[in-house]
Amino acid sequence: MTSLVLHDYFRSSASYRVRIALNLKGLAYERVEVSLIAGEQKSDAYLEQNAQGFVPMLVADGEPIIQSLAIIDWLDRAHPEPRLIPDEPMPRAVALAQAYVVACDIHPLNNLRILKYLTKDLGLNEQTKDRWIHEWILQGFDALEAMAGEGTYLGGDAPGIADACLVPQMYNARRFDVPLDAYPRLVAIDAACMDLEPFQKAHPDAVKSA
Repeated sequence: MTSLVLHDYFRSSASYRVRIALNLKGLAYERVEVSLIAGEQKSDAYLEQNAQGFVPMLVADGEPIIQSLAIIDWLDRAHPEPRLIPDEPMPRAVALAQAYVVACDIHPLNNLRILKYLTKDLGLNEQTKDRWIHEWILQGFDALEAMAGEGTYLGGDAPGIADACLVPQMYNARRFDVPLDAYPRLVAIDAACMDLEPFQKAHPDAVKSA
């Protein structure tokens, strides 16, 4: 049995999506909290394993894996069932495109280091910062709502990598009071996911109180 240690932060979206993936796979793992607020991700000990100094980092039998989507891809190859990324070329492309809308186009613009730069370095006030956050979430959600199929989940009849990316972004949208009335499919998919124990156990509130 592979030893899995997840270095993450409870409110990190990228970490949240990896926790979902691990839980959907039914894999046991040790969790190590890395406080982004305290800057622990930039400690010498952490940087020795993860030169980027980001979370999450999954250590599998002593080997570090970084970047959330790379971690999920590794999980799918090392522990194939249930599959989170389809194997057939077209369904795989669709699932990854949906995941990338969140992981590449929404989240990077709104993560903690960017928001700190906007306020501390560029001097934006909180109202302007919130407008920034809303803009990129709304643009991404406009696309995802149109891309959502007729299944219960973005991944179809079973949750997949796209759902693991969507749910943390929906959590962030609510944190920042982003209006969601224009996204009935995304709201319904998020609710269906949150009815499942793997998503419930990965939620920041559940992790923080554990």
